[in-house]
Amino acid sequence: MTWWFQFVQGRGLTVHSRTIVLTILLVLLLGLLGFVLIRYALAAHTPEKGWVPARAIPNTDVNPYGANFFLAREVEPWKRERTVVMAQQAGLGWAKLQFAWAEIEPHRKGEFIDPVTGGSSWAKFDQIVDLCREHGLQVIVRLDRAPAWARLPDTRPETPPTDFEDFGDFIYAFVDHFRGRVQYIQIWNEPNIYPEWGEQAVDPVAYTRMLQIAYRRAKEADPNVYVLSAPLAITLGEPHPEPGKWRSMPDLEFLEAMYQAGAGDYFDILSANAFGFDLPPEDPPSPDVLNFRRVELQRAIMEKYGDADKAVWFNEYGWNAAPDYFSQEALIWKRVSEEKQAEYTLRGIELARQEWPWAGVFNIWYFRQTGQQYAPDDAAYYFRMVDVDFTPRRVYDAVQDATAALFVAPPGHFEETNPAIFAQAGWHGVIATEASGKGLIESDEPGTSLTFTFYGRSVDLIARRGPQEGRLLVTVDGRNVAGLPTDNQGHSYLDLHAPLSIWHARLPIASGLTMSQHVLRLTVADGQPARGNVDAFEVSAGEAPAFPTLPVAGLGAGALIVATTLVWHLRRRPRRERFF
Repeated sequence: MTWWFQFVQGRGLTVHSRTIVLTILLVLLLGLLGFVLIRYALAAHTPEKGWVPARAIPNTDVNPYGANFFLAREVEPWKRERTVVMAQQAGLGWAKLQFAWAEIEPHRKGEFIDPVTGGSSWAKFDQIVDLCREHGLQVIVRLDRAPAWARLPDTRPETPPTDFEDFGDFIYAFVDHFRGRVQYIQIWNEPNIYPEWGEQAVDPVAYTRMLQIAYRRAKEADPNVYVLSAPLAITLGEPHPEPGKWRSMPDLEFLEAMYQAGAGDYFDILSANAFGFDLPPEDPPSPDVLNFRRVELQRAIMEKYGDADKAVWFNEYGWNAAPDYFSQEALIWKRVSEEKQAEYTLRGIELARQEWPWAGVFNIWYFRQTGQQYAPDDAAYYFRMVDVDFTPRRVYDAVQDATAALFVAPPGHFEETNPAIFAQAGWHGVIATEASGKGLIESDEPGTSLTFTFYGRSVDLIARRGPQEGRLLVTVDGRNVAGLPTDNQGHSYLDLHAPLSIWHARLPIASGLTMSQHVLRLTVADGQPARGNVDAFEVSAGEAPAFPTLPVAGLGAGALIVATTLVWHLRRRPRRERFF
């Protein structure tokens, strides 16, 4: 400290120079002290939002926002692409599509030829599926509309086939063709009402038989495909001319009859329709009322028959915003204003996510039509999120705002289906009852990556380890992760290989991160074997870092010494040189 006393006594420096040096030194020490304290405050900050618990029912930890599309009816490719791009920009995670059996196998059994082009009848549907996947939309395909050769002559297109095994063979061909690209299929549509079961009385037992055959054949083609039951039209019913039969059967009675016929063993996810009519989403359910919460009555039937561990996904969902000059007779779905349409759409999904642990995807009816489906004098026209000319409506804007937060996971447990996870082509879903959400995603293609965007201080991978698993290369925010082993190329990695299979293996990835947004990337490494999987991720806010006592104490003491010296020095100056 001899140099300090010499400096204070003024040896070697003018009075003015000493003042400048002391001032600069004080500013530097205070600046460093401020930097240390601000850095600690940022690192120690923990948001008020608590831990997000694991969703106990499979197929519910998903992006809840989807929509119905008419892409198979869109002739011009640029319009298809613009539609899908707008859906992606709105934050939607799902595209609900109808692929007609009659278009894919039009002329005879086992022949998949387009009658117009003479080429493959799969081509158009391949393009649609690939376009959706390219823009981050998972596809749910509704399969119905029997070709003329498969049903009785001169019957409606909605009429079911005369031999359900023909439909089963088509289901097998479809699932096999789209294996790894389409993981969700819906078997028929609204079989409880006319005309969706043709010119005949509806029949829950016959539909259950169809569902059983379709389910069996789908699983034979791909055990990892999810089969959705047909959504039932919500209706109070219309009797058929034949005594004891229904032209349109109440949805609650039809579903109960399906379960009594054994349908519970032949679907993975229950499809439901949920229209709000002119009532708010909170309107209570009642057997004689058609409203959004009517699905709770369907859910009660599921639980009565032991199906409480299955999710409910919503095939068609929303409120109609037809102009107020429409007659009451024309307003089949009643009406609300566009402002209420947007508000109720969000409130319904928020209510479901908070109060219905079994709720999964909500496919809004509908995103955009081609101009051929509904005319402006048809009330159905006014369900749209986007006009034919691509003008977004208020409900589009509301959904876009609401989805923004879905793609960053806060502290909590998140299944492989969570929207904060984005997997490249090459990763595919696997149904596994041993997994945390009865499913995982895996890849055996070296170089294929997935990302997980999260907000927290630490992140762990939950995965299956075993003899068939390999390594996953790991980066966080584009950098190697300290504490993980590195390969010969210097890449940090996780090793999933183990002599025996281990489910729910927890592999810590990173900790001690700043409390901010991070991007984790996992990439399948070359090697034997080359394979990796993701069951879930867990993000933690962790404990706040220790207060930097030594740096703060040292910088604070230094600043105090310099400040005291500066004041003492200024007060000792001759009167004419004093600043105060």
